[in-house]
Amino acid sequence: MDDVITDIPPPSRFLLEDLNNFTPSQPTLPSPFLVFSSAKSKKIFCPSLLIIAMSSPSLHFLHHISSKTLIGTLVLPEIPLAGNSTEPSLRDKSCNIYALSDADNSIMIVLVQYSVAPERAHAVARLLIGEKIIPQRVLILDSIQSCNFRGKLSPDETIAFKLETSLERKTSDTGNSSLIKSLDYYPSGSVVDGLAAALLSGCELKKIKGTLCASWPDLGVPVMSLVKSLLVRDVLTGTNYTIDGDYEDEYLKLSRRKDRIDSDLYT
Repeated sequence: MDDVITDIPPPSRFLLEDLNNFTPSQPTLPSPFLVFSSAKSKKIFCPSLLIIAMSSPSLHFLHHISSKTLIGTLVLPEIPLAGNSTEPSLRDKSCNIYALSDADNSIMIVLVQYSVAPERAHAVARLLIGEKIIPQRVLILDSIQSCNFRGKLSPDETIAFKLETSLERKTSDTGNSSLIKSLDYYPSGSVVDGLAAALLSGCELKKIKGTLCASWPDLGVPVMSLVKSLLVRDVLTGTNYTIDGDYEDEYLKLSRRKDRIDSDLYT
C-alpha cells in the first residue's frame, strides 16, 4: 500500500500554460497621444523650461495664471472625457499643455489633472519629454506620499524637498544657479514613484536638467503659500505673467471641503 505522506505526489494534470487558458486576457490599451492645434501640429517645441504640475497647490496656482495660452493636450484613452467642461477647469480629468509666452513658447506648462497608473507612467513621460517636446530644463511639481516617506509626517507641518538629475546638480555644483535654490534634498531612504519618477528618470536618460519638487501636505493654505513662493521667487523670476485674484479663496474652499470629507470618514 502506498504511503500518502512520504510518497512523491503525482504530477499536476495541468501545465502552467494550460492554467492560463482559463484566465481571460486583458485587452491591450491604446497608446496615449498628444493633440495640438492645427497651426502647431507639426511643430517641435523646444521650451527653455517645461513645468509639469501634479500636486493640488501647483495645479491650482498655475491654472489661475491667466496669461498662459492653451496649445494642446495629452490624451490617455482609459480616462473618460465625459463630464469635462468646454473651457479648462480644475474639475476636469485632463492633461492640458499651455505656453506661458505665445511668442516663442519660452515656458510651457503641463497640468496633469488625473491619476496615471504606474504601468502607463513611462509612456506618458516619453510623450511629455523628448519627442515632440524637447525642453532645456524640466520642473516637476508633485506631493509627498506618506507611505513613501522615511519618517513621520504631520498634517500640520508644511515641508518640501527636491530631487535633481545629475546634470542639474552638476550645474549648481559648478557655481551656476540651480532652478530651486531654497529646498533641501529629499531624505535618503524615501521613495518617489509613479509619473514623477518616470519623468525624472526620463530627464536623466536624455541628459536634460530636471528637478522634482515634492511638497507636503497636498492641501491647505500653508502649502499653497510655500509652492507659490517657490514658483514666484525661483522659477518665474523675470517672466511676465498675471494671476486671477480669486485663486486663494477657491483653494481655501477646496481645502475645507476636503478636510470635511476626510473627517467624516472617521466619525
